[in-house]
Amino acid sequence: MIVVGGGLAGSEAALQLAYRGVRVRLYEMRPAVNSPAHHSAYCAELVCSNSFKSNEERTAAGTLKRELNLLGSHLLCHAYEHRVPAGGALAVNRDGFSAAVTSEIEQHPNIELLREEFRGLNSDIPIIVAAGPLASPDISEALIAVTGTESLAFYDAAAPIVSKDSLDMSKVFAASRYGKGDGDDYLNCALNEEEYQKFYDALVSAERVKEKDFEQKELFAACQPVEEIARKGRDALRYGTMKPIGIDDPRTGRYPFALVQLRKETKEGKLYNLVGFQTNLKFGEQKKVLSLIPGLEHAEIVRYGVMHRNTFVDAPRTLNQDFSLKFEPNVFLAGQICGTEGYLEAVGSGLMCALQVYSRLQGNLRQPLKPLPKESVLGALFAYSLDSSVKNYQPMHVNYGLMPPFEKRIKNKQERYTAYSNRAQFVVREWIEGYKDRLFNHV
Repeated sequence: MIVVGGGLAGSEAALQLAYRGVRVRLYEMRPAVNSPAHHSAYCAELVCSNSFKSNEERTAAGTLKRELNLLGSHLLCHAYEHRVPAGGALAVNRDGFSAAVTSEIEQHPNIELLREEFRGLNSDIPIIVAAGPLASPDISEALIAVTGTESLAFYDAAAPIVSKDSLDMSKVFAASRYGKGDGDDYLNCALNEEEYQKFYDALVSAERVKEKDFEQKELFAACQPVEEIARKGRDALRYGTMKPIGIDDPRTGRYPFALVQLRKETKEGKLYNLVGFQTNLKFGEQKKVLSLIPGLEHAEIVRYGVMHRNTFVDAPRTLNQDFSLKFEPNVFLAGQICGTEGYLEAVGSGLMCALQVYSRLQGNLRQPLKPLPKESVLGALFAYSLDSSVKNYQPMHVNYGLMPPFEKRIKNKQERYTAYSNRAQFVVREWIEGYKDRLFNHV
């Protein structure tokens, strides 16, 4: 069995198969071939944020974590083991998390980790392609040849990380929105109207990298660079990245005009990530613009924001229900290359793809696995990804909007979200029970 790509999806897929007794050759081209977004040779490296989003059960992201826990995700276990304080979110020490995943892969007797680039897709044994958003040109061209269509592309963005020691703590204050979280999970920089207007003008006039390329690309909304959002209107940031609600400015006792949040990057709290500040500005411009934020006048940027390519296939028209290619059924796709956008969505994709491959290896060609129910967040996401009626396919996170509504509408939003979560976990348990002997007897 071959798995191409040691990212989140590929690492999860390899481990799922290995623990079921399947011999796996896992190809990861780093460090022999580097990418513009990665910074290490670790498997499952987190190239953007260190947050896996909300851990609260009534949210779609929180429900996803509970579904992955039920399904036995190995990477989710490592995420909890290396958790750092982040209010109601699950954030991790990124190096600790990735190092632990890499160690488990390297030590598993059924996995051979090959630090080289995999070329071509011709093989007599099943291949899971989990090459992610930075698939090599060879893999991308091979997919184009097989699918008969060009892969779509957009750009993800990584936010800058700053050193806490370099912040002006007489202006920066610790608080989580609506009082959630403890201590210094989040640091905040409040801006009055004059400060915001000055910052805004500098941001939209700053010089960007590859400006013409980005003007011609469609950017996934959740990963748009902050300067692109700002260009939609002078107050666009105040309704999104720099929304001032939920936190009082200690100087006035009221909500500020605009707010910048910094999320703890490591448990020690020495580094902080600028929440929502993914950017394509040149490094010198980033330094200049961020210095206009109160408290960040002399901030040391330990990692500048970068933009990177993200390639994905037109999944509804290229993939079967088991994630195999319609024109090459021995090749399976998992993770972001399918258009499942998000860290744990990629993990879930790798996990479910591995189960499909394992079922195939067991000789169950006439009894393919039933898809996860649409009443689960993962099942709803996959149903969207494989729905041929979806036109102009774009990447998607898990969200309750993809799930079937209740026959009787629940008016209260929080009660409705709780009901979605409870129903999702129930149907996943039922699905697992139906395949307990076939898929989960190794546990």
